[in-house]
Amino acid sequence: MQHWKEGGHDKLCKPIKKAGGAEQYNANKKYAEAVSVAAEACAEDTKGQTCFICTQALHWKTKEGLVRGCACRGTAGVAHVSCLAEQAKILYAEAEENNLDDKGKDARWNRWHTCSLCKQEHHGVVRGALGWACWKTYLGRPETDEARCKAMNQLGRGLDAAKHHEDALSVQKADLAMLRRLGYGEDAILVVQTNLAITYGKLGQFEQALQLKRDVYYGNVKLYGEENESALSAALNYSLAIFSLKRFEDAKALLRKLLPMARRVLGESHDLTLRMRVNYAMALYVDTSATLDDIREAVTTLEDTTRIGQRVLGGTHPIVAGFERTLHNAQAKLRAREASPGAA
Repeated sequence: MQHWKEGGHDKLCKPIKKAGGAEQYNANKKYAEAVSVAAEACAEDTKGQTCFICTQALHWKTKEGLVRGCACRGTAGVAHVSCLAEQAKILYAEAEENNLDDKGKDARWNRWHTCSLCKQEHHGVVRGALGWACWKTYLGRPETDEARCKAMNQLGRGLDAAKHHEDALSVQKADLAMLRRLGYGEDAILVVQTNLAITYGKLGQFEQALQLKRDVYYGNVKLYGEENESALSAALNYSLAIFSLKRFEDAKALLRKLLPMARRVLGESHDLTLRMRVNYAMALYVDTSATLDDIREAVTTLEDTTRIGQRVLGGTHPIVAGFERTLHNAQAKLRAREASPGAA
């Protein structure tokens, strides 16, 4: 009543009610903002292109611009966030309607975060926009609904990818509390704990990240075995936490154990294998006690890894950009060491 008398009720509360409530209204607003940011960020890359789903440059309804946040190159992979979201929504609805098993549902759900063409996950602000798209689609369902739980996870990962780490941390904590309250299994809990630990690391809270990543790693090993992809991914995150605390010898020892497994299970070109090799190289050359041979090995490893990454993911992918920066830093250190008297 006070809001009505003082003014503003008709301009604010009615649109909120029409949208389906405050949470839905907020999600819709955040989604629109995220789409605008993503389209602007991708404008140069997508200039003169059309959406591979609707075949239009401007979305017929929203008038939004195009994005591309995967490993596609050339004219491939360009789309509207709305088209990607609608495609994912339809595919998952079909999976629910046809009562597909978990494997079938997961394959459809993956379209909320993975490109159907290059099979690589979306990244950056595009992943952020898709996170909001996913959350606004399913937030109206009951808390116990599987899709709603998955959508909260996607929102957290999307916020993290778009570098909204504080917001991501808040969502991930809420997600973890909800899964525990609803009695979800250890596998689901480990996934959310992984995301939470990664965000802790990005916020510079390295001790919290290390403890949680260690628990997640051993939890995955217990649940799946050492050579499972989830366990290897958790091990990579654990090694990063060790590296962040400058425990280089421990990081190198763990990565020497992991790399043969990753090559055997995932292959030389898998992004997990590539990132393990880069992390091992970093542990070699960043260490203040690194020998000249250590730095040379690091540079050789990074040159090979960067070359593979460029071929598999493309030169504009943020993972590859990170490889290239690391390589340049290692090369600079090698030049400096070789030029110094008595280099060894």
